[in-house]
Amino acid sequence: MADGKNQGMGYGGKKIQNNGKSNPSSVFNRSMTINSSSAAAAGKTGRSIISMVPRRSSAMGKVKKLCSIFESPKSPSSTPNSQSLASPTSTKHNKGSSTVSDSSHVVSKSGYSLVPDSPLRLPGTEDRVVIYFTSLRGIRRTFQDCHSVRMIFRGFRVNLDERDISMDVAYKKELQKVLGENNVSLPQVFVKGKYIGGADLIKQLLEVGELGRLVKGLPLRPPKPCEACDDMRFVPCMKCDGSRKVFDEDEEVPKRCPECNENGLVRCPLCCS
Repeated sequence: MADGKNQGMGYGGKKIQNNGKSNPSSVFNRSMTINSSSAAAAGKTGRSIISMVPRRSSAMGKVKKLCSIFESPKSPSSTPNSQSLASPTSTKHNKGSSTVSDSSHVVSKSGYSLVPDSPLRLPGTEDRVVIYFTSLRGIRRTFQDCHSVRMIFRGFRVNLDERDISMDVAYKKELQKVLGENNVSLPQVFVKGKYIGGADLIKQLLEVGELGRLVKGLPLRPPKPCEACDDMRFVPCMKCDGSRKVFDEDEEVPKRCPECNENGLVRCPLCCS
């Protein structure tokens, strides 16, 4: 009985008359409400899609306008091909200008030699190349420069007079007298009796092809080394046997040998005559 009463009472104590039957109009109204709400939602979605289409097309139009501005035809001077073709020439020009600036004291643009016509002369050496150098390895840079210059001129196979100041101090005094200086760097080169310069200038002349022109006309050296000194340019003194002392029979005392240098050596009579 209590269940029946509870079923018959609604919220707030109101009585609901169901009588086991549902109201068809209420069901129909509910279905119409659901269908109408879904249709309204679909209509809104369709309208939003339709409204987005013109906006997207307008945005694409703006993008195309921007692309047309930035993708305007470039001038021929700014094309990549012209730049790739112009860059090597400009590089070559820059390299050429640097070569001229670096070796402007060696060769002019017209191709004539710009080796300074030095007034310094070494008499009696017009038929050879004279190199003042040292064979001591005390200073590596000096030794390397001397060796390089000697090898350069030996490659031309011209008449070469190598004067090692470490083997004979007289060569050092001779060079100081000719140049008029006490502090002289090595090596120093004379070609055909005319003073040329040191290792840096000789290497530059070799690079530009000017050194071959300077030594042109000089007599060639023998293909084989000297049989007496093996191209060392010095031999032991034959009078004192390299001891630098000789016995004076008149005074009966040893004296300094007048023929050899401080090392007991003399110039080779075959290759250094």
